[in-house]
Formats: sequence, C-alpha cells, structure tokens
Amino acid sequence: MAETATETVRVWLVERTYGDDELNIVILTYATPDGERYLRKERALTSFTGAKRETTAAIDADPANLGETPPEDREYFADAASRTAEKYDPEETL
Repeated sequence: MAETATETVRVWLVERTYGDDELNIVILTYATPDGERYLRKERALTSFTGAKRETTAAIDADPANLGETPPEDREYFADAASRTAEKYDPEETL
C-alpha cells in the first residue's frame, strides 16, 4: 500500500494568552491568513524535563485540526496573521 502525503495548512500566530483557570497554561492561537480557520494549542509553561519549548511564527497544521473562526473574530485573525507573516519567517521564534 502506497503512503499518501498529508496536505497541511500554514497558520500564523495571532494570539498568546494565559489560561484563566490555570496560571501555568499558555494558549497559542494560530490562524490562516484569511482569518477563516484557526488552531488553538494549550501547553504548560513549566516542563519537568527542562526542555525548551519555543513558539514559532507559523506552523503547518493538519486541516482536520483547524476550526472555523467565529465571524466576529475573522477580521482580527486575518489582520494579525498577515502582520505576523509580513514581519517574521515561519520558523522564527517569538
């Protein structure tokens, strides 16, 4: 059986916030340049392994993991994603 390549979608960092209930959680929101779809990632600020976890300007995401952006957030996400894409290379850490 031949392997098929999974198509990915590039999404750009639009927000970095801290969890309301959990102070040690950072929430990263990435969006497509048109603001139509987004990906939210949560991760702990602390690591027991001591491994450094960097946040890049963009990531390539599986389309199945993207949500539809609420209409009221689309313009903001599109503007923020465009600014990030213009200012940073995808692999650049922020």
